[in-house]
Amino acid sequence: MRPTTAWQAMVQSPLSFLTSSWPWRSLGYLAGGVVAGAVVTALLAVGLAAGLVFAVAVVGVAILAGVVLGSTEVAALERARLRLVDLDPVPDPHRRPETPGAKAWITSRLKEQVTWRELTFTLISAAALWWLDLLVLLFSFGLPAVLIASIDGETWLWTVFSACVLLASPYTVTSWAGARAALTRTFLAPRDQELGEELREVRASQARLLDSFDAERVRIERDLHDGAQQRLVSLGMTLGMLRLDTPPDSPQSGLLAEAEAQLAIAQQELRALIRGLNPPVLADHGLVAAIEDYAGRFPVPVTVDLVLPARLARKLETTMYYLINEAMTNIAKHSGATSATVHGRYHSDLLILEITDDGHGGVDAEAGTGVTGLADRVTALDGRMRVSSPVGGPTLLHVEVPCRFA
Repeated sequence: MRPTTAWQAMVQSPLSFLTSSWPWRSLGYLAGGVVAGAVVTALLAVGLAAGLVFAVAVVGVAILAGVVLGSTEVAALERARLRLVDLDPVPDPHRRPETPGAKAWITSRLKEQVTWRELTFTLISAAALWWLDLLVLLFSFGLPAVLIASIDGETWLWTVFSACVLLASPYTVTSWAGARAALTRTFLAPRDQELGEELREVRASQARLLDSFDAERVRIERDLHDGAQQRLVSLGMTLGMLRLDTPPDSPQSGLLAEAEAQLAIAQQELRALIRGLNPPVLADHGLVAAIEDYAGRFPVPVTVDLVLPARLARKLETTMYYLINEAMTNIAKHSGATSATVHGRYHSDLLILEITDDGHGGVDAEAGTGVTGLADRVTALDGRMRVSSPVGGPTLLHVEVPCRFA
């Protein structure tokens, strides 16, 4: 496994580590820490001193606020520098202000907990971290250089000691660089609650999208039923009246018969479309009856073994219906299966669903196929989905969705 941190590189292969770029990256990380730390310490000292001197005036408060906000830039620099010894990027935990403008940005930053955590890290870095960086570098390189320059031939033990320190310097430097990086990541990486808030927003957005899709589907079904279907019925009546006035043996009679046949096909397809958009059996009898009805009309033989203790909530029921519908459509289009099974049970507040087919398999859940749409539906319900589809089949789609009955 390719190492992603300096620590991993040193532990996995201590000898080849010496010929890799990791010791040099660690050296650059600590040297940059010394330079950045010295500059930040100087600016921080000036800012704090000026803020305290002018604390009685408004300008002092503004200076202290600037120190706090400046810590966010220090944190951004440290996140960027961290890539030298830790290849896993640290995302910016700050949220985008709700409104544009400097005032909104300042207000948003001062209210965020992460800003004060970054200020704490900046103070720790100024008070200790860059000094430790400097001490490690001085011990690893400065001390041996001074000893070698000052010793004479009679103090050969110091020469050996200096050589040992220099030989160990890659490990010394990398060890502290790894520890410093771990501390930096602890302070500056997004916390669980910050990520959790973003995830809650994403899930809420997905739920709103599902609701809007359901509402739009109902609207389309109503428009088709009250609009296009009624016009087709009216057209059928008009053709029927024309047939009454047309001689049976005339050329127009044949054309009317063909038009009526095409109209009957269009009406049949429109009814199937309307039934698929908002199936009455789902609204009247629930998910089990709706799936059994759909399976009865499916081109591939489907065994339905779906047992639920009661009706599901409307939103969950509708979403699960279209999830099963889409999964079965994928089977008919892509799998080459001769049979399929829909198995579902309720257990420990989970609706567990398994859809299997005996097709040729080879479904790649990461390739952006129809499985992606199924995963999006499951994620919006706070559920999880797994796909097992070896080449040659069979294919198993396993879905678990939180579900509670009153």
